[in-house]
Amino acid sequence: MVRALEGLGHALALAGSMTWEITWSLILGFTLSAVVQAVVRRETVVRLLGDDRPKTLALATGLGAASSSCSYAAVALARSLFRQGASFTAALAFEIASTNLVVELGIILALLIAWQFTLAEFVGGPIMIVLMAVAFRLFVRRRLVDAARRQADRGLAGSMEGHAAMDMSIASGGSFWRRLLSPGGYTSVSHIFVMEWAAVIRDVAGGLLIAGAIGAWVPDTFWRHLFLTPHPLAARLWGPVIGPVISLLSFVCSIGNVPLAAVLWNGGISFGGVVAFIFADLIIIPILVIYRKYYGTAMMFALLGIFYATMVAGGYIIEFLFGGLGLIPAERAAKVTDTGVHWNYTTVLNIVFLLLAAALVVRFFRSGGAAMLKMMGGDPDRPERHAH
Repeated sequence: MVRALEGLGHALALAGSMTWEITWSLILGFTLSAVVQAVVRRETVVRLLGDDRPKTLALATGLGAASSSCSYAAVALARSLFRQGASFTAALAFEIASTNLVVELGIILALLIAWQFTLAEFVGGPIMIVLMAVAFRLFVRRRLVDAARRQADRGLAGSMEGHAAMDMSIASGGSFWRRLLSPGGYTSVSHIFVMEWAAVIRDVAGGLLIAGAIGAWVPDTFWRHLFLTPHPLAARLWGPVIGPVISLLSFVCSIGNVPLAAVLWNGGISFGGVVAFIFADLIIIPILVIYRKYYGTAMMFALLGIFYATMVAGGYIIEFLFGGLGLIPAERAAKVTDTGVHWNYTTVLNIVFLLLAAALVVRFFRSGGAAMLKMMGGDPDRPERHAH
């Protein structure tokens, strides 16, 4: 009993230490994302994503990267864009970018693991999107897309429908800074900030707890055998294959899978395996169930196959590209340790950004935001446009 309690305490301490390490970066990332989403209207996004040309896919990638979302909200928003007239491929590019090419993910990767993983994120994400677009053009027939559109138009509820349907951008006109610095701009940013946190907090907390438990309870020998660590070439080839499988089975998505990625890196998975694992948040089992509701069984399997193949291929490209350039970290020193709280730059930044978060939360509730939280589940056919 005492040993079990000690193990639980160690797991919670690891989770708490990682939480303290990344708090300020999460707040910074969601604040920057809220600023962008506050000034970019939803109808503008739909209008720009009407086809699958390279220029359109590049726009979808950029807009998605600026529209940070939890994986569930990103999937719901992609269907909403598809139903409103966006190309299916462009909507999926937007979905991938909005979960895997966001600034907060990059900052957390640098803080918990190493800056090379942040670079790999921003290089690997576009590679995966290009591979996905090519695969859809080669293997997905028009009739399958048409069937997916008919299923999407049925409006079956998945998850975070209300959140995805809300357009909380600033309604007034004027220049970027005039709109942003207006009272309506402050309100819009606060609403987007809190709603994004409400959407992702479950995954972040779950990821930290799972990473803490695995870091405390799973011995290193297990990971070394699973990832074929004693055989360098086999490990490099196996990592991108097994990484997405672990993600699929972990049920953790969005930013919440970074702490677990840190545990896997310390355990011996290859560099490309970590990248493939991080990108696989869009094929976890609960999201596959949502794909089936949204687009039908055939398209769900097509998405699973294409996403998995592109994640593995992207992982290989990153593994051998970064290896050839000498950019793979030599040491496996991800911050999965019980370091506690110390007076350093992390503490100062946490205090500053926690005060910023408090100001935004106060504005959110004083401007009627509480009612929005009740509509996060929502109904995809009854979108609530929130006016400021």
